Amino acid sequence: MRPLVVWAAGVPWDAVPGTDHHLVRRLARDVDVWWVDPPVSVLRTARRTAGAGPRWRSAAAPVADGVTRTSVVSPPFPSRPGGRVAARLVSELAVRRALARDGRTPLAVVTARPEDHLAGVPTRCRVHYATDDFVAGAALLGLDPRRLARAERRSLAAADLAVAVSPEILDRWPWSMPTLLLPNGCDSERYRPVPVPDGGQSGGEAVAGVVGQLSARIDLALLEAVARRGRPLLLVGPADRSVDRARFDALVALPHVTWTGRQPAEALPDLLGRMKVGLTPYTDTPFNRASFPLKTLEYLAAGRAVVSTPLPAVAALGSPAVTTAADPGDFADAVDRALHAPDDEATVAARKAFAARHDWSRRARDLLEAIDAVVSHGPADR
Repeated sequence: MRPLVVWAAGVPWDAVPGTDHHLVRRLARDVDVWWVDPPVSVLRTARRTAGAGPRWRSAAAPVADGVTRTSVVSPPFPSRPGGRVAARLVSELAVRRALARDGRTPLAVVTARPEDHLAGVPTRCRVHYATDDFVAGAALLGLDPRRLARAERRSLAAADLAVAVSPEILDRWPWSMPTLLLPNGCDSERYRPVPVPDGGQSGGEAVAGVVGQLSARIDLALLEAVARRGRPLLLVGPADRSVDRARFDALVALPHVTWTGRQPAEALPDLLGRMKVGLTPYTDTPFNRASFPLKTLEYLAAGRAVVSTPLPAVAALGSPAVTTAADPGDFADAVDRALHAPDDEATVAARKAFAARHDWSRRARDLLEAIDAVVSHGPADR
């Protein structure tokens, strides 16, 4: 029987795929993964079932090879103090019942959210995994940063292994425990067939584009500067409610700007194939400085040049295919240069080879090796 990892995810399985999704799918090649959604109020399940009445019980179902999703239904108001306690109890009970039927003790319980809802679930290794700086991003998430800081301290105090996506997060954790720096990765195989950028040779203009959730993390001033040059701009992804809607609507109303909305993962290679340059236009905030945007490596995996704001994670990559600029005018100048630079098969192949060194399979291997090291040297069955 394969080892089991219980993954307390930061978002539901059907959310826009992010770090959790990509890493879990690769982990599932070697271990079984139980993905546990954040608790959802029973009142919301009643609305979703369109008059069929509320769904009272948590449920589990397979969602991918080796991955089983547990949807946790909690009492009302799980974000309020009393509701948070009830949500934790319901989440823990759902997993404990499933473990009793399964008979395995998890190799690891991974908390990839600000608050640990599975603290009482037995495991051989408890992992606190910061896919973002949750405390710095509290305002964007609409949460109290002081409460998140307390929840993070509790989760770290109970953890056997602390994992973070960036050094900026690890450096502010004053904990003497095993740690792992686990940057984001990319699915290099998915984008390998994307051809050399057209670059306007077929008659149209070369296109710059953004892939991912369009939220307040995106610096609209940079995209507006590119659009003012009249460059074709392709925006792929949902518009989050945090985005400045008036400015965003004005941007996508321009005749040379195309917004596709949310797209399925299988459509991304074709959409990246329409671009010559990928953009990572993040605002300069503590939250973003501690982040590792997935899109940068995905552009490189498709063989595209990248223009990004100067995030520490981007600088740490050290790829010559990535140009950085912070000022809107400088950013637009960098995009112009990248759009007009010649691309050939060797250049595109070098970008893809660079991205392949950061494939999710390597990240999954690094995480499992760190967990195995803790299990082999530390106390079992906490």
